[in-house]
Amino acid sequence: MLPAEIELPLLKRLTSAGEDIGELKSCIDAINQALLTAFNKGTPIDTSITGRAHLVDKLLQSIWEQKCSPDCGAALIAVGGYGRGELHPSSDIDLLFLVEESLQQESEQQISAFITLLWDIGLNIGHSVRTPEMCATEAANDITVTTALMESRLLAGSESLYTEMQAATGPDKVWPPDAFFQAKLEEQQRRHKKYDDTAHNLEPNIKGGPGGLRDIQMIQWVARRKFGVTSLDELVERGILTEAEFRSLELGKKHLWRIRFMLHTITGREEDRLLFDLQQKLAAAFEHRDNEANLAVEQFMQKYYRTIARLQRLNEILLQYFEESILNADEKREITVLNRRFHIVNGYIGAVDSQIFSHRPLALLEIFLLITQHSTIRGIRASTIRLIHEHLHLIDRRFRNDPKAIKLFLQIVSQSHGVYRVLRSMNRYGLLPAYIPAFTNIVGRMQYDLFHVYTVDTHTLFLIRNMRRLTVPELNSEFPLASEIMASIEQQESLILAALFHDIAKGRGGDHSELGAVDALHFCRAHALPEQQAHLISWLVKNHLVMSMTAQRKDIEDPDVIRNFAKLVMTPEHLKHLYLLTLCDMRATNPKRWNGWKDTLLKQLYRHTLRELNNPQSEADDYSELQKKQTQAREQLESQDQEAVTQLWMQFSTDYFQHHSVHEMAWHADVILSTPEQDYPQVRIQCEMKPGASEILIVDIDHDNLFAIITSIIDQCSLNVVQAR
Repeated sequence: MLPAEIELPLLKRLTSAGEDIGELKSCIDAINQALLTAFNKGTPIDTSITGRAHLVDKLLQSIWEQKCSPDCGAALIAVGGYGRGELHPSSDIDLLFLVEESLQQESEQQISAFITLLWDIGLNIGHSVRTPEMCATEAANDITVTTALMESRLLAGSESLYTEMQAATGPDKVWPPDAFFQAKLEEQQRRHKKYDDTAHNLEPNIKGGPGGLRDIQMIQWVARRKFGVTSLDELVERGILTEAEFRSLELGKKHLWRIRFMLHTITGREEDRLLFDLQQKLAAAFEHRDNEANLAVEQFMQKYYRTIARLQRLNEILLQYFEESILNADEKREITVLNRRFHIVNGYIGAVDSQIFSHRPLALLEIFLLITQHSTIRGIRASTIRLIHEHLHLIDRRFRNDPKAIKLFLQIVSQSHGVYRVLRSMNRYGLLPAYIPAFTNIVGRMQYDLFHVYTVDTHTLFLIRNMRRLTVPELNSEFPLASEIMASIEQQESLILAALFHDIAKGRGGDHSELGAVDALHFCRAHALPEQQAHLISWLVKNHLVMSMTAQRKDIEDPDVIRNFAKLVMTPEHLKHLYLLTLCDMRATNPKRWNGWKDTLLKQLYRHTLRELNNPQSEADDYSELQKKQTQAREQLESQDQEAVTQLWMQFSTDYFQHHSVHEMAWHADVILSTPEQDYPQVRIQCEMKPGASEILIVDIDHDNLFAIITSIIDQCSLNVVQAR
């Protein structure tokens, strides 16, 4: 509850306000200001959130007494988040007006007057009017109604109506625990899918995203439906939650509550998205400061991402426990023994006994190798996830230097199936950063720009997912060239390791490519990889941005550009690896920014460079190539005067012929020679010349600022210029 020095003056004002709209508005403003002041002075967030609900209770009860008679045949019920006794600054106040079957007209008028006054004083209310029977019908048809009613509280009015409604919507009447759990589980899966099954997005949703407040509420709802518990600490008493997990849940929830409180305060509305332009304001509100390595906003967001990662892991553990105790309680357990340490129980791999990791720490890696080798395994048992988390401290320098551990890890990244899935789980459960300590720095690390939409660790794992998709025959049509190249790579684990290290040095200051290359080389040597393979992986990390920048920022039709890039790449094998790493990296950075144009640029750069590496061209070869292109273009210009074509081309530099295709050369010449000067300017467009882009040709007599005028008009049309000559 709120401290008396805050609560009592506010209650006194509420009592004296009566029905005066101005006074009631002033009371609400006073409540908001008092709670904000208390928050800024360090009042516990749960006190502020429950305190607001308590004060709103008193406000509504006071108005109800004035507007509704004791025998009006209705009850005022708090539902949803407000029913839980939780209210953030701009949260909706969800109300249910529970009424008798035959409500008198006078009672209807009283309820209507009550609602009108709430609107007049500016409360954000959501309300419904139902009988107990209607509640039962709606609850049976819609699980969200059932969920809201489960958390209801009687505020004022008929207690008998409320008791009748509770009885009509209980688990013995609608949505028994097994059906309720299955429906809520599917609901959560759909909700997570909306956010790409990751909470590590650029603008995460603090309420609905994976690991957010809704995931905590999901645990509470299922536990309440099955066990009748009203708080998470009761799950500790039942042995479902450990003390450490309960503390972690509470700390995580309170941290998210503090952020949500400030989100509502800053925006003045019910805003649950950590929007890009709000993140800096929130970082300042939580007193983060820029330092040499990280911006304040990056520090703030990393703490947020790490918090929801812990909450997501706990959500997974508890929901799996509920699945075993609710859905599979009456089913016979199907057990498949894998070895002396692990078995599969109803599709989930688990430790045979609770001492397995303390007796054999290497089993911490072995379990993930087994998952890659058995595609039928759905996941890890909740009890074993707990054991993994409790034994992470065993992964120390001695463990990492153990040849058996090294062999296990290399086996994991060398598997033909399940590599992405397992590495993602290893990261979620803390094992990947424990085994590769440098990875810890990028867990939950965001980059404050609009280009990178995922945290660095999530981006890294999505890169690996993209790589693994290239090995699936059914998906070869997505990127035929890349799939063909991937099939020719003998040691695909080199690409996986390069992916793991390509951004590992972000946030440490300096050039992350250079620093990451050093880390990668050290790791490869510590893992006894052949020196040639180690240098390839390190080289890939060091140069992982070069191909993308060359393709997008340089003229890849310029022979000098290709020669210089080929000198850097050195061999066709290096080129193959770099092309695959670059393609998958670009697609994992921001899927919405990937397009056919970028795909075409990368393929062109790859093919030009491969040709240069296999058959280096001299200047004489370049001249011969230009003559060949002109001859082919003339074949498409048979209707034009060939002497006129020659005279036109004599006005163009060698660069023109190097940078344009045969079709473009013929198209340009045909338009220019077919159009009299008095018909200038001419604007032509072709949409099919280059995938993902349209090509515009503008022919006009040259004059000052012509190019600037053209590009300005294109920009005003919100068109993206990817190349201009």
